[in-house]
Amino acid sequence: MKIVILSRNPKLYSTRKMVEAGRARGHDVRVIDPLRCYMKIVSHSPEIHYKGEKVENVDAVIPRIGASITFYGTAVLRQFEIMGTYPVNESVAITRARDKLRAHQLLARRGIGMPVTGFAHSPDDTEDLMNIVGGAPMVIKLLEGTQGVGVVLTETEKAAESVIDAFRGLNVYFLAQEFIKEAGGSDIRCLVIGDKVVASMKRQGKEGEFRSNLHRGGSATSIRITPEERSTAVRAAKIMGLNVAGVDILRSNHGPVVMEVNSSPGLEGIETTTGKDIAGQIIEFIEKNHKPGKTRTRGAG
Repeated sequence: MKIVILSRNPKLYSTRKMVEAGRARGHDVRVIDPLRCYMKIVSHSPEIHYKGEKVENVDAVIPRIGASITFYGTAVLRQFEIMGTYPVNESVAITRARDKLRAHQLLARRGIGMPVTGFAHSPDDTEDLMNIVGGAPMVIKLLEGTQGVGVVLTETEKAAESVIDAFRGLNVYFLAQEFIKEAGGSDIRCLVIGDKVVASMKRQGKEGEFRSNLHRGGSATSIRITPEERSTAVRAAKIMGLNVAGVDILRSNHGPVVMEVNSSPGLEGIETTTGKDIAGQIIEFIEKNHKPGKTRTRGAG
């Protein structure tokens, strides 16, 4: 099978491990920088070119598209879909998950537990926005933030007002969110492949840090999750339309709540923590499920 991995850096742990896993199982695996791709968009015989050569006869594509290149990266992925290539995660599912507001609305609509979340445009509504969320302490987060960047815990309503004013001054969109104090600065990352949680780890923020991201100095341990947490993670990934996802869950007093569904989860932390070969399981999933033209969004926006 001929597999393309869309990634800007072949040396990244996740990309490298999937290349190794694919080649170990006898597949032709190639890493392509999506920003070096260009497309011929026509009704018949659409094409993708990479560094002056046509890319063709690809059986499956694994998108490892960073948040900063979502627009162009998903356009390239969509072109592969139009050409009939099987995508591990579809372009429309990735854009759906990357839009935090849209993702929260879709999860809420389907009854997934989440922190109370507020969203407003007018500065005149700041006080009511904070009341909706339940008052301080609360979390203010940028819609475009990743890896804990642009996420602020405000201890008082004055502090919340200041952060909201600052974000509005930057002309960016943000969410105001209930702070789940009982989580104690930890969350659970569930790695979903298909309809299963194949690995899970508890991430704990460093002393004095409410964000548990490993990129911010947090630590990780393997954890056994409850049936309710397992069901919540699988359902959240399915609602987003993702075959492979990292679902971040907090343990609250009223059950598991989903913080985020990540369409391009890093593998290093969870593989190292759990000792599981996640990259190999992704390749195995492709082997079982790939089929020419098998995408719900073929030709769609």
